[in-house]
Amino acid sequence: MSLFDWFANRRKADPISQDRQEREIADGLWTKCEACGVMTYTKDLRANQMVCPECQHHHRVYSPDRIHQLIDDDTWQPLDVQVLPQDPLKFRDRKAYGDRLRETQTKTQLQDAVQTGVGELDGLPVALGVMDFRFMGGSMGSVVGEKLTRLIERGTRDRRPVIIVCASGGARMQEGMLSLMQMAKISGALDLHRSQRLLYIPVLTHPTTGGVTASFAMLGDIILAEPKATIAFAGRRVVEQTLREKLPDDFQTAEYLLNHGFVDAIVPRTQLKGTLAQLIRLHQPASPYPTELEALPQDVAAHLR
Repeated sequence: MSLFDWFANRRKADPISQDRQEREIADGLWTKCEACGVMTYTKDLRANQMVCPECQHHHRVYSPDRIHQLIDDDTWQPLDVQVLPQDPLKFRDRKAYGDRLRETQTKTQLQDAVQTGVGELDGLPVALGVMDFRFMGGSMGSVVGEKLTRLIERGTRDRRPVIIVCASGGARMQEGMLSLMQMAKISGALDLHRSQRLLYIPVLTHPTTGGVTASFAMLGDIILAEPKATIAFAGRRVVEQTLREKLPDDFQTAEYLLNHGFVDAIVPRTQLKGTLAQLIRLHQPASPYPTELEALPQDVAAHLR
């Protein structure tokens, strides 16, 4: 009898042990890489920021992990946690939008698809927004737009660089035009932030698509992306059908966009915090610029103060 057969017989003879082993694996003790298939001890994978040590595939991570990876311990101060989504259109598809919101909030323990706050990144004060794809595909509704706008305005008022980690399927269809108008609102806040000579860096992760790509994801002073992230506006099939031609295999990837000038750099997740810190330090003025609030309309200047 071969050693393999001996182990197989042992498993058959001891079903309780087999069930216990399967439960341990099911409970997340090991994680199988969806790219290369290698099994990695989950604790080691988390220590490597969910990047496969074998093939460097970037597993999807969510907003709490992103905040932990980027913000120094004991410096995170969440903002606008009281801003909650509503259902002004009383929208219903297969399920009422209000019911869908409540179910998603219970499942994810999030209020909506973005977390915002201020903190320190390698000792540097920053304003950070992190989108979470678990919450209805990271879709941009009124709450996402409002929280990001307030975050940017807080960064402008406190003269902090703004960083937004993007992960979204686009605008939230259940809120119709109220969702689409968030594109212009956030873009306006970013323009005011830029007028104060302050830095804005979006980090494009998998996936960044739709109205998010069409607005604040592409308005950065420096645009970073994670390796092999899908970055697009319309879906691949829609583009192919519109152009009536076959697209390259790497179309709408971070690498493709880097080669065509839409992204400034592709940064592995394990190097992201250090890269952001270096960029912020390089773009800090030797001495503070004089404030330009006086040159703004009086109501705008009063709001920022």
